[in-house]
Amino acid sequence: MEDRFEFHEATIADLARRLRSGELSVPALAEAYLGRIESIDRAGPVLRSVIEIDPDVAANADRLERELRDGRDRGPLHGMPILLKDNIATADRMQTTAGSLALVGRRPPADAALVARLRHAGALLLGKANLSEWANFRSTRSSSGWSARGGQCRNAYATDRSPAGSSSGSGVAVAANLCVAAIGTETDGSIVSPSSANGVVGIKPTVGLVSTAGVIPISHTQDAPGPMARTVADAATVLTAMTGTTSAEPDAAAIRGARIGVARNVDRFHPRVDALFEEALKALRSAGAELVDPADVPHIDEYEDPEWEVLKYEFKADIETYLASVPGNGPRTLADLIAFNEANREDEMPFFGQDIFDDAVEKGPLTEPAYLEALATCGRLSRDEGFDAVLAQHRLDALVAPTRGPAGLIDHVNGDRSVGDSSSPAAVSGYPSITVPMGTISGLPVGLSFIGGPRRETVLTGYAAAFESETSHRVAPRFLASVD
Repeated sequence: MEDRFEFHEATIADLARRLRSGELSVPALAEAYLGRIESIDRAGPVLRSVIEIDPDVAANADRLERELRDGRDRGPLHGMPILLKDNIATADRMQTTAGSLALVGRRPPADAALVARLRHAGALLLGKANLSEWANFRSTRSSSGWSARGGQCRNAYATDRSPAGSSSGSGVAVAANLCVAAIGTETDGSIVSPSSANGVVGIKPTVGLVSTAGVIPISHTQDAPGPMARTVADAATVLTAMTGTTSAEPDAAAIRGARIGVARNVDRFHPRVDALFEEALKALRSAGAELVDPADVPHIDEYEDPEWEVLKYEFKADIETYLASVPGNGPRTLADLIAFNEANREDEMPFFGQDIFDDAVEKGPLTEPAYLEALATCGRLSRDEGFDAVLAQHRLDALVAPTRGPAGLIDHVNGDRSVGDSSSPAAVSGYPSITVPMGTISGLPVGLSFIGGPRRETVLTGYAAAFESETSHRVAPRFLASVD
């Protein structure tokens, strides 16, 4: 179907120009996106990607408009409609719940640090995006995109397909043009996976580059908030605001002469994904990259078990620290959350349980030898003898791999099923990765990931921008009921 939305596929630069010329106002822009959410997310295809609208969004839009007309221009994000994943704290009238009924009414005492930066940059926060409850860290049989508060979020390209990852609502909302950009969080795949499955750009930054203060946690050694947008330039602009750094346009020319390794061993993918990957490699060569093929990542199959050990230990410690910091009545410990879910089983566990919670609650403090050994093993295998080793061996500037296979069907009986996933090397090492659309399979998007060393986001966005310019694979969704 033809998409007649006035701001269909609009970029930050497009909208900024119209706002500053007076052709468009912030309130009018906000009203258009709110109408779009009502017609596409809550009616029409019923995507369920937005869990809540900020009740003060109209007042905030008016304030930002007055500032702009009075000459107080906060920069490129001034007035831009952005959604936040519902595990990112806001000290306003919105909820912050990680999709769980257990945190309804528990208002955080302050904005998350990244939210404060976005507000300072002039972003208009439309509301909160749906997500996989507890950022997909409750059950090994979960259905991505489902939360007790928001219900089942659906892929924008085929609504019987999974939106993937835990930042599912963020990815779907960006793909469906319900916002200019959205913020997700990643522990292992939760930005890049829904970005790939929903045909958008996602940046998983170096752990620590964007503050996690005020973000409902899983793991302090792997959690990383990041932007999701329809273009590399827009994602880079939002990341700049999240970090408070000086804005810089992605330098697509940086790919000329860059040595990029082809990580052939990251996972086994769908044959049609592999075919798209070969075409992507041709495009990278055409853009001027020097490919080193293969450049396999050592030990990639050896840190799954220690990673899970680390995540369970850190989740118990970190979630209890977070719960203690939030005023109001409700669960204060992981054991309390487990008890809440059991007491509210019909609403909280209609499809899958909480086996990850059950395992994590048995873990001891972060001083235990089992945790320290697993953490050391993850660092050694993923960084020292893994990513760092392959970069040094081949004198590489980055690695590339398919991000994941096409989105699987939503399955509340068996849980998620997907073919291929390249997120773990960047996730466990804490290094940055960027996914950009690589093409479609039967109308379902798949992405290409650029993975680099620590704090190499600027370089990676340049490579991603070059690939984006060379290929233009972004295709807007048509909200089909299914695909063959």
